[in-house]
Amino acid sequence: MSKTTTDSELPPATEAAAEEAAERLTTAPVESDGPTGIGALGWLRWMWRQLTSMRVALILLFLLSLAAIPGSLIPQNGQNQFKVETWKTQHTTVAPVYEKLQLFDVYSSVWFSAIYILLFVSLAGCIVPRTWQFVGVLRARPPAAPRNLTRMPVYAAWRTDADAETVNAAAHALLRRRRFRANLAGGSVAAEKGYLREVGNLVFHLSLFALLGGFAWASLASGTGGKLMVGGEGYSNTITQLDDFTGSRFYGTEDLDPFYLKLDSFKSSFQTKGDQIGAAREFTANVEYYAGSDASKLTKGTIEVNHPLEIGGSKVYLIGHGYAPVITVKNAAGEVVYTGATPFLPQDGNLTSTGVVKVSDYGDKDGKKTQMGFSGFFLPTAPLSFEGTGPISLFPGDAAPELVLNAFAGDLGTDSGLPQNVYQLNQKNLTQLQQDGQPAKARLKPGQTWELPDGYGTVTFERYQQWASFNISHRPGNEIALAGGVLAILGLVGSLFVQRRRIWVRAVALPGGGTLVELAGLARSESAKIAEELAELAVDLQDDAPATDEDPATDEDPADPGARADRGDAAGPDDGAEPGDAAGNPVDVPEADESDEASAPSDPAVPADQNSKE
Repeated sequence: MSKTTTDSELPPATEAAAEEAAERLTTAPVESDGPTGIGALGWLRWMWRQLTSMRVALILLFLLSLAAIPGSLIPQNGQNQFKVETWKTQHTTVAPVYEKLQLFDVYSSVWFSAIYILLFVSLAGCIVPRTWQFVGVLRARPPAAPRNLTRMPVYAAWRTDADAETVNAAAHALLRRRRFRANLAGGSVAAEKGYLREVGNLVFHLSLFALLGGFAWASLASGTGGKLMVGGEGYSNTITQLDDFTGSRFYGTEDLDPFYLKLDSFKSSFQTKGDQIGAAREFTANVEYYAGSDASKLTKGTIEVNHPLEIGGSKVYLIGHGYAPVITVKNAAGEVVYTGATPFLPQDGNLTSTGVVKVSDYGDKDGKKTQMGFSGFFLPTAPLSFEGTGPISLFPGDAAPELVLNAFAGDLGTDSGLPQNVYQLNQKNLTQLQQDGQPAKARLKPGQTWELPDGYGTVTFERYQQWASFNISHRPGNEIALAGGVLAILGLVGSLFVQRRRIWVRAVALPGGGTLVELAGLARSESAKIAEELAELAVDLQDDAPATDEDPATDEDPADPGARADRGDAAGPDDGAEPGDAAGNPVDVPEADESDEASAPSDPAVPADQNSKE
């Protein structure tokens, strides 16, 4: 009978190393709880290990989520400059504080950048060494079988008349067919499967790295501009024709994508019945555009909410709409001094809109040069009376449009050279016109004319048009961030549903004849899959090692009283009996070594490193 070499015959150092490798089912780095070394170097090592720990990474990820909340609640300069200015006008007290805290530029602020850079470094410090460790695991052989296989969470054994070497070879071939990494050595087969779990972990961390990298690249090489256009207007994408522009370190005004865009018409519709009356149902901007400078390539297109138009390397988003009354102003001499569509800005969900008209070239009145200004409201659906409510719109659709105006005369301040907000009227050097002892004001329907008091001329509300505001965005890192997000989901699925598991098969020739076949399995987490897999393996192995009718636990050589105890087949404390020899005398049973694969069947899985990023 051939001699079989078992793990118990290995040198102590080799055996300890093998059992230590068998205990670890993860490639996560081991981390200490405090500073190592002396002085500054020791503290630097400790801080680095803390930064790359799971605890700190989760804290940074949580802080990043909290830091993004203001960006979703407060208008951002990079997304809609118009909304930012409107918000500042409505919140004059806290706006300066928000400016200092960079809450209007959250995603490019110093504090937000500091958080994601630290998270970036933390992920890098974990991924690089962990990847090399995993490569080493892939190149190494599966850990050898522990001495006592009965201590594994899943165990099976039977006796067969087949030769031990034949059984081990058959088990090795069977495990290979089942796509296990198997190694036949020392009279046993060690096999391992489920490496995609660790691959999923690494892919998840790498994808977060890519996600942060995409956001970082977008913040460094992106730019946004805003443009408001009334139906029939167009513009070229240059800094002189944009209403506002926000660039970045690697994207400035000279990097704007060349194209032409014209708003042909804008269509909006709202629900007119039911509980959701007034809710928006359709916003569509019909446009014409061409990229570059070749006007012969003019193309028609549509832009809807969340459906931008891509032109070159930029995307054009529809972000707002409103009404622009067409107003004509004539001076005291009957000359037309102002005519055109003037956008009014919505103030509520029913599109109650405010706006101003500035007439800088009014001319002379009573031999004195003067300027005129008008401020007021445009109401898409005006009530019959303003009593108790004031000038408000009852519905966002244009069911009963009216224009409410107040008139001022004096100096607009437009000749001072200082920039002014086109949607605000500086009344410092203006005097409101009076009519019948009251401030001059009028309610006009389309087509009506208001004769100004004191012979200042007339104001005619010709008609109204709809305007649309667009955000022109150039963000080169979006594709990288999207790919990182998809890979993160795939990696997370792999790490959650793939089970890392090991199986050992040992066939040992018995002194009394025959062969004892032992199978044991260990999984990272408590799962019935390892038990089912071991049962299927045992059934398939029966073809090459059919079981005999004898019980392997009772068929022992009387001359070897400790054999059952070494294999773990002896009666345990639950049996109410102590191991003994053939005559029934008690014998000493060797205690299990603390470095065995698992300490007890009640604790089947080896705990992972609590500080790792598993």
